[in-house]
Amino acid sequence: MYAVIKTGGKQYRVAADDKIQIEKLVGEPGDQVQFTDVLMVANGDAIEIGAPFLAGATVVGEIASQDRGPKVIIFKKRRRKHYRRRNGHRQDLTSVTIHEILLNGAKPSKAAAAKKAEAKPAHLDTEA
Repeated sequence: MYAVIKTGGKQYRVAADDKIQIEKLVGEPGDQVQFTDVLMVANGDAIEIGAPFLAGATVVGEIASQDRGPKVIIFKKRRRKHYRRRNGHRQDLTSVTIHEILLNGAKPSKAAAAKKAEAKPAHLDTEA
């Protein structure tokens, strides 16, 4: 089963246990995210296409990390005019692990919540 979701002005084809890098989302690593802008879901030969989105369809994932993309150099020059400008840009990105694709308004399963709880170690106070 896979789905096509829209986030950050782009479309991504995702399936369970996929890792994708998308435009920055607000949240900490370990936080659960839900994508409700689902454009299409395919389950074997059964394909559902939204107009523009599927009602009740949700893709559940977890923020794995907050990263920055590679540096892109912007260089402007006007010949014979002694005009040169050099600039750089690094895009903020979020790595997301997709857990499950839900249809017809279903709630996220307990397995996804348990996986999230496993990933976060318990904070121990060592001060006495």
